[in-house]
Amino acid sequence: MIKQFKPLALAAALALGAHGLAQAQNFPTKPIKIVVPWAPGGATDVIARVLGQKLGERLGQPVIVENKAGAGGNIGTAAFIREAADGHTLLMGTSSTNAINPSLYKDLPFDPVKDFTPIMLVATVPNVLVVPAHSRFNSVDELVKAAKAEPGKISYGSGGNGSSQHIAAAIFTKVTGSNLMHVPYKGSGPAAADLMAGHIALMFDTGSVGHIKGQKLKALAVASSQRVPALPDVKTFEELGYKGVQAAAWYGFYAPAKTPANVADRLNKELNAVLQDAEVKKRLNDYGAIVNGGAREEFARFTGAEIERYRKIIQDAKIAIE
Repeated sequence: MIKQFKPLALAAALALGAHGLAQAQNFPTKPIKIVVPWAPGGATDVIARVLGQKLGERLGQPVIVENKAGAGGNIGTAAFIREAADGHTLLMGTSSTNAINPSLYKDLPFDPVKDFTPIMLVATVPNVLVVPAHSRFNSVDELVKAAKAEPGKISYGSGGNGSSQHIAAAIFTKVTGSNLMHVPYKGSGPAAADLMAGHIALMFDTGSVGHIKGQKLKALAVASSQRVPALPDVKTFEELGYKGVQAAAWYGFYAPAKTPANVADRLNKELNAVLQDAEVKKRLNDYGAIVNGGAREEFARFTGAEIERYRKIIQDAKIAIE
């Protein structure tokens, strides 16, 4: 019996391998859907559409973007994990949905690791510390000095408790020892509007490139390890002597758990090719993004590390969803 089992087991394994290979060769057999767990018009939506168009051209199938917003991205993400694990439905995951929310919500409707097959990290958009064009602050040093002299009196806006802007400011205050007053808004748009009007003193934001170039806001520093292509003259916090102030929103594609490895590898290959497209690079850079790419395994490790990093930040800052 033992002598017979091994050939049968080998045959079964070869059959499964052949089936997986056939799936990859035949993939895709229908349109691809990208679930965006945020409303249309935001960074997640824009990046998904830019990449989706080129991905569809490479795969020979239409790519449809479906927006399912609500609950900080949790509604669309929870709906996504119930999709078929055949590679025809992807999630445009973000640092919020797949790294921050696991530490913000007690009853998260999905497991940030077990329910996903990481495909690729596609782009990061660093938060930029911005102040109104007429602000008295012209440098990070001036801001930090004033924040220490006037504890709790200098206000900063964010898109809400637990938002990327809130997290970025929490990192900044911890590194610099500053004491700032948090003013949460229902979205980054209203916060940015109040910032330009001078109702709040500063903000960390990922969508300010246009306002900076239009001279409605001043950029004091970039919260990333490298400068933003769209703002080449704006230094990073590290260049200014503030190590550890890194807070970039990131965006990456995930497939549902148990997606065949060959299909996931094919998607990774095609998306890496898409990111090499000159038009795609320019559109992402103009938006303030840094183009990434890389292997699936790298993205899996990155996701795990980000979950742990944000867990510590949120605990230290005592950030909670009200």
